[in-house]
Amino acid sequence: MQQNSAPYLSIVVPFYNEETNAPEMYKRLKGVLADLGKTYELVFVDDGSRDNTYHILRDLALKDPLVSVVQLARNYGQSAALSAGFDNAHGAVIVSMDGDLQHDPADLPLFIEKINEGYDIVSGWRKKRVDNPIMRRLPSFLANKLLAWVSGVDIHDFGTTYKAYRREFIKNVELFGDYHRYIPALAGDMGASIAEIPIKNVVRAKGKSKYGIRRFWPVLLDLIMLKFIVSYFAKPLRFFGSIGLASLLAGFGISLSMVFLFLIGLIGPLRGHSAMLLFSVFLMLMGIQFIVLGITAEINAKVYYKVSNRPVYRIKRVVNR
Repeated sequence: MQQNSAPYLSIVVPFYNEETNAPEMYKRLKGVLADLGKTYELVFVDDGSRDNTYHILRDLALKDPLVSVVQLARNYGQSAALSAGFDNAHGAVIVSMDGDLQHDPADLPLFIEKINEGYDIVSGWRKKRVDNPIMRRLPSFLANKLLAWVSGVDIHDFGTTYKAYRREFIKNVELFGDYHRYIPALAGDMGASIAEIPIKNVVRAKGKSKYGIRRFWPVLLDLIMLKFIVSYFAKPLRFFGSIGLASLLAGFGISLSMVFLFLIGLIGPLRGHSAMLLFSVFLMLMGIQFIVLGITAEINAKVYYKVSNRPVYRIKRVVNR
């Protein structure tokens, strides 16, 4: 199916050392997309694979004009690979998937159906997970609960890459670090409407998983940054200033209380309580530092929006005659 104009659907799949799975992934995608009846393109990203993955993908692109391959200079990680795929996708709807066959292409019509209902993002939900309950399921459950609480986006599965996006939203989400799993939270902050659908969770048949329980701790650190980005990126003084004021008032309150207790005779000379006095001074100094940090961050935020020509708002739609 040759097409000259922009396709309706772009399928973005990052691969890293998936030479055993890439051909089967392509075959399954082609079968499902042939029945779907939509114009499409396949954007395969080789994230610096050390095996034969790139050459397999390149051969597919040379044979199929609907396949394009983006080879990264080295292994940058999944967020960077997805970002490269999104930048090279032209479809009105962009679907991201893993290349290890744990995402079933047969679920694609469910995503398209939900997008056509008017949602901006449709996220997959591995409702019945088949992976290790201790090494994978428990850390994922805890991380998803924390993410939902911090972001205010009520979905069950942030971690899966299997998601569909309207082009106008995903093109405005900046991915860095390992933030691909936080796209619903970042897009939700932009006003995107988000739906969730159950998807199959398939046991990996070939190759070795790149994930494990070690991901849980980086996720906890990412949560702090995510909360800051979602809630305080445009007004950092409220974040740092609140901590600073609390610390400053606590230190001042301790000092004032000790002076008052000394004056009414309930405690002896203040030199006998030097440790507590030093602690109160430390709290006040720390409070002042946090407030100064907040002011500096506020100025930097204003400079960022000015230099990048980004507004502090995003218009969802304009209706007129």
